[in-house]
Amino acid sequence: MASEKAKELAAKQKAAIKAEKLRKKNSDDPRDWGQVRQLREAYKRTAEIDPAVTWWMLGVGVGVAAVIAIIGLLANIAWWAWLPLAIVSGLLGAMIVLTRRVKGAMVKRYEGQPGSAEVALQLLNKKKYTYDMGITATRQLDLVHRVVGPGGVVLIGEGTVGRVKPLLSGEARKHEQIAYGTPVTQLFLGNGDGQVKLGDLEKRITKMPTVLQPHQAAEVRRRLAALDAVRPKAPMPKGPMPTPKGINRAMRGR
Repeated sequence: MASEKAKELAAKQKAAIKAEKLRKKNSDDPRDWGQVRQLREAYKRTAEIDPAVTWWMLGVGVGVAAVIAIIGLLANIAWWAWLPLAIVSGLLGAMIVLTRRVKGAMVKRYEGQPGSAEVALQLLNKKKYTYDMGITATRQLDLVHRVVGPGGVVLIGEGTVGRVKPLLSGEARKHEQIAYGTPVTQLFLGNGDGQVKLGDLEKRITKMPTVLQPHQAAEVRRRLAALDAVRPKAPMPKGPMPTPKGINRAMRGR
């Protein structure tokens, strides 16, 4: 009897593993994808926006491999020593090109959409930075997002400047009252004068002078949690935000 139960349990576990593999295989969620599929999807989505990525990858990949091959031949090194290095280096060069051009393609794909700031904020080092999307918003989907990290509190407004500016200023006053001396920086997302482009947002935040140590940032987050608990829920856009996590993982080489 015990043997039959063990066999039945093993069969159920095997079926569950098989079902999970099938689910991941057919899933549209990037979190279920393997690294190969993430890279493949990253390439496909980038090529839709940036068709030249294929030629750049081929050119750099073949060029790097050719340079190593020429050096190996001129140095009279055995082919079995330089050939693997040439192949691996060529593939690595192509991947570097892909990761660089993925970011530009993502910016073009999502720029101007409500919540597009998350495309850049997802690239922040999660050990140093935390971000909250849409801490407040208007019915027209003008949004204010928040980042807490070494540079202090950063509030990011996106939408129509005339509506976002008072919204952002109001949030800055609330945060200054709670953050107790922690710098609160206001950024406007956009392509106009005095605004930060989506493609430059991550760099702008990470280049800020360090004003908070990790334990201080944690204390600021704790205080801000109390503020968030009493604020009304912001009318965020329906459906998922533009968060191509699989592409981001491919960009970071995960």
